Amino acid sequence: MDASYSVLGEVKRDIVGRIAKAISKAKEKGEFPQELNPDIKIETPSRPELGDFATGVAMAIGREIRTDGRSAAGVIVRHLDLENSPIRQVDIAGPGFLNFFLDRSWLEPAMARIWSEGPSYGRTGYGNGKRVLIEFVSANPTGPLNVVNARAAAVGDCLASLMQMAGYEVHREFYINDAGNQVARLAASLEARLRQVRGEEVEVPEGGYHGEYLLDMARELNEARGDELFRMDPEALRGFLGRYAVEQIVEDQRRVLLEYGLEYDTWFSERSLREGNAYMQVVELLRLKGLTYEKDGALWFKSTEFGDDKDRVLIKSDEKGTATYIVPDLAYHKNKLERGYELLIDILGPDHHGYLGRLRAGLMGLGYPSDALEILIVQMVRLQRSGQAVKMSKRGGEFITMEELLEEVGKDAARFFFLMRSPESHLDFDLDLARLQSNENPVYYVQYAHARIASIFRQAREGGAALSVGPSEVNFSLLKDPSEIALMKLLAAFPEEIHEIAEAREPHRLIKYMTEVASAFHSFYTRCRVISDDKPLTEARLYLARLCQIVLANALRIAGISAPESM
Repeated sequence: MDASYSVLGEVKRDIVGRIAKAISKAKEKGEFPQELNPDIKIETPSRPELGDFATGVAMAIGREIRTDGRSAAGVIVRHLDLENSPIRQVDIAGPGFLNFFLDRSWLEPAMARIWSEGPSYGRTGYGNGKRVLIEFVSANPTGPLNVVNARAAAVGDCLASLMQMAGYEVHREFYINDAGNQVARLAASLEARLRQVRGEEVEVPEGGYHGEYLLDMARELNEARGDELFRMDPEALRGFLGRYAVEQIVEDQRRVLLEYGLEYDTWFSERSLREGNAYMQVVELLRLKGLTYEKDGALWFKSTEFGDDKDRVLIKSDEKGTATYIVPDLAYHKNKLERGYELLIDILGPDHHGYLGRLRAGLMGLGYPSDALEILIVQMVRLQRSGQAVKMSKRGGEFITMEELLEEVGKDAARFFFLMRSPESHLDFDLDLARLQSNENPVYYVQYAHARIASIFRQAREGGAALSVGPSEVNFSLLKDPSEIALMKLLAAFPEEIHEIAEAREPHRLIKYMTEVASAFHSFYTRCRVISDDKPLTEARLYLARLCQIVLANALRIAGISAPESM
């Protein structure tokens, strides 16, 4: 079997091929016009009684040739060759849906593949090694990470793992915004806190950072170097305090992200782009391409020529000729592409709507393809405790930090809850539910399925059952209960699910999938006695339980969530 595809994927491609051949035969017979070339898409029906797969291609044909979909479906079915196929039945439903029902023949090799691939099961070659850089979190180094950062971290890390499983070469990057006005405000804020701990009556400057973390930093710094610092030139002091605060905060961010199970391949410094005004090269390149013009004393980029909704200012009309934020951003993304990445994915906060158009226009102006950049927006998080919202205010220093959230609910619950909803939808995070140790808690429900399987194997080991019976020894025909069939179909779908979720950039669908697997396992466990006096049946069901355990463990690992052996 080609490792690029799953067994289920091969079955789906076989069905598509048979439908295409049936359409070709109908064209030969004059039943369909020669120019007909429909797009054949098959889907999994929402209800099992509608079959294993379905397609609406007959309805599309009917619309094109001005006949009803059921008639077109009848033509396709009449010419459908089912020889040497797992298809046991084809029904025409509703306005012309073709519903396909499969026999069991494809399930046995699909299950054998799970057994043989183990921790690698789900990996495919669809991505063909394409180099992808995913930049996410990239919080300003002006304070601790917050819960929106935690959501972005879960989404970005899970998406990276999904795309790696789907055959892409993926790197994770954190962009350190260690230059610009926010660093100057940070330095001024830390200086004010430092003066406060030394007994001076000063206020944190307007627009500064008021969080307690700077007061703690000031106390430590004063104890270590207080007198020495205030002998420095004021400008040199501000420069030192800015660098010191950034270093301390970034180090703290690294530590918390590591506790979250996230390790980046690269931490990229904005300051490195600004040294020697290297980032201004993009302005000169756009100028040389004739893509800039002067207006009202400012330099503008003709971004509307590349689909943006308006032209963008590159250099302001102020006395210093200050570059707008798009200049270093363009320089940074140009740098990414120069490092050999073929696709850039940025995961940004809700204040970045509209950012894609201007940045994509800039990259196109520099000569890069329009599809080199994708942006995913992660929306706000509202924490709830006892039915009441927990307020957050970063400037006021009253926000709940990512570290505090992890201390309260743990890494697994945090990741699971952040991944449950589409990143672009607002999320209500129920702290009480996340701490609950029962099946009402969705992460507990999934993890408990894995732990229950481990418990079954401990019980089997104590009873002397053979635990390593694989596909060549097990009597597969004994797995025929509807709950067993339903579970096997879900497990077989895992590689296709990984591929589709990765391509759609929708990591929340992984949570939905693993929840469905856990539910199917619990149903199987309720209906079917796994360990019994019937040795062959026990071996077959232990085999199925092991396959389910492999898939759950792999799915949880991709999400960055642990797969416990006991709970």
